[in-house]
Amino acid sequence: MNFSEVFKLSSLLCKFSPDGKSLASCVQYRLIVRDVNNLQILQLYTCLDQIQYIEWSSDSLFILCAMYKRGIVQVWSLEQPDWHCKIDEGSAGLVASCWSPDGRHILNTTEFYLRITVWSLCTKSVSYIKYPKACQHGIAFTKDGRYMALAERRDCKDFISLFVCSDWQLLRHFDTETQDLSGIEWAPNGCVLAVWDTCLEYKILLYSLDGRLLSTYSAYEWSLGIKSVAWSPSSQFLAIGSYDEKVRILNHVTWKKITEFEHPATIANPKIIVYKEMEKSPRVETESLAFPPARAQASSLFSTQSKYDISQVPVSLQYVKPVADRANPRIGIGMLAFSPDNCFLATKNDNIPNAIWIWDVQKLKLFVVLEQLYAVQLFQWDPRQPRLAICTGNSKVYLWSPAGCVSVQVPMEGDFQVLSLCWHSSGDSMALLSKDNFCICYLEREEVK
Repeated sequence: MNFSEVFKLSSLLCKFSPDGKSLASCVQYRLIVRDVNNLQILQLYTCLDQIQYIEWSSDSLFILCAMYKRGIVQVWSLEQPDWHCKIDEGSAGLVASCWSPDGRHILNTTEFYLRITVWSLCTKSVSYIKYPKACQHGIAFTKDGRYMALAERRDCKDFISLFVCSDWQLLRHFDTETQDLSGIEWAPNGCVLAVWDTCLEYKILLYSLDGRLLSTYSAYEWSLGIKSVAWSPSSQFLAIGSYDEKVRILNHVTWKKITEFEHPATIANPKIIVYKEMEKSPRVETESLAFPPARAQASSLFSTQSKYDISQVPVSLQYVKPVADRANPRIGIGMLAFSPDNCFLATKNDNIPNAIWIWDVQKLKLFVVLEQLYAVQLFQWDPRQPRLAICTGNSKVYLWSPAGCVSVQVPMEGDFQVLSLCWHSSGDSMALLSKDNFCICYLEREEVK
């Protein structure tokens, strides 16, 4: 495993292009585009204010930079560096911006969710969509880019509108049986739309492309409900994480629950492997130790290294009791993700913040538990194989695969705390992001295989 030099970064804004050839990063109001192979700067763009969000177009030819405070979006072209586009929402304000799947339209959501403005880069035309719902997952595109689903709220009722992305014509419009819709997400095959209700009520609804209600699922009543939702890449399973610390798996044939995964604080089953991260102090050869030590030597001298040990069951995981009288309590399944080959599901229970649970999807059983020294900030699957990268806000990156797991110290001077990461589409490198810097981690070919 090799690491690049460190580059400056602001607001954790660093993204690989969809074609895998370029890497965009932001330093305050500057957008820097690098060649992925040698990290040489290809383009340097200057925006009007500090950049708060970036997104590549699907064909990797354009980059969108949003400055929400100013209500402005600027678009830059890689092919024609002199060309640029500025979209100013004016007094309407701006809270969200994204590309349409064709990479030639931009959807801006105005303040207070009054409307969504669709701007065309080709014809410079503008369309308006009224009544968008104020929720985190209110817009969803099918994987093939043909259709868009939009959550709407009007007359104190929730609705879904389905649009054809090629001409923005309304395909279907129907109301949903929800109290206060919280999110929507298409199945990867684009045939089914999952719609889930507010966390105050456990309800998930499944609609077909023509607006028919296929099924409704509710696990319980009178308690906090759904917290996270994920489709399997094959569209065969829908995983629902909830505040009762369980994941329920629905199948795509009957839309009934086929199993539920519990996340207890004690692991007693001897068939489950529990990897526990252990600290180990670095060995120092006192004869070769210079005084005062060099900077690189000093940083390695005081950085604690770690390794994984296999724990003997029963294992008691570190459990954090949630504060019951505050909003959004740290309890329940806050993160879940299927591996790209559909074989594994990784989950995190927010009140056992140091643990990651990896489930065997074929056997529908718990496979491995990783217990970290610090709370898990993020995990993300390699896009090409069942390999999970994990960061915990310290100077290490962790990798798990069915063959085992490894803890790797990021060899940087100073305090490089990995707060986020993102994989390259090839799966042979990833960007590690800290508060003010980023670097690229390259995996050896033997490791890739």
